[in-house]
Amino acid sequence: MTKKRVAVLISGRGSNMAALVKAAERPDFPAEISLVLSNRADAAGLAFAAERGIETVVLSHKNYADRLAFDAALDAQLRVTGIDIICLAGFMRLLTPWLVERWRDRMINVHPSLLPAFKGLDTHARALALGVRFHGCTVHFVRAEMDEGPIILQAAVPVEDDDTPDTLAARVLVQEHVIYPKGLELLAAGRLAVEDERVAIAGARGGLPTLVAPAV
Repeated sequence: MTKKRVAVLISGRGSNMAALVKAAERPDFPAEISLVLSNRADAAGLAFAAERGIETVVLSHKNYADRLAFDAALDAQLRVTGIDIICLAGFMRLLTPWLVERWRDRMINVHPSLLPAFKGLDTHARALALGVRFHGCTVHFVRAEMDEGPIILQAAVPVEDDDTPDTLAARVLVQEHVIYPKGLELLAAGRLAVEDERVAIAGARGGLPTLVAPAV
């Protein structure tokens, strides 16, 4: 099996990156994490990747005149490394439409809400403020607009009466670590097709699965 070469882009601790790396260590996983790239030299996830022998690159956005110049350098790095798929994992940069289109349907992200609800930041506090009964996370293809793109997988968690943003975030993060590797696996295996901005999963019954995690 020829495995797809994956770059994971991070800006911080990279917990979702670590989940992808651990999943990709399975012999039957159809992708390998070939590069971990950060725009911050102090991103804690770089050490985790380096310890596992994964190539790491720091590409500081501060060294470029504008977003497009940074994205052009990023694109060049990805191509020279022979990357097939990009996974965003807490990469705190808005990518230009130019870059997103160059990697259309080959770039995925995980977001800590049940999109299209709660795009952007502070998703857990906003969910609690509105009194939602279920919250969760979404793996989706990336589009130029923030937190937009065809949905691949979602996981829902019940919201408890005594939840705080931190306790809710912790339970959602557990599910992020489940569905993000699964989403990458489906993409790398060629099981995903985007039709009219909706995702079809080859071999899936009843459409896109939504995982519902029990309360803990």
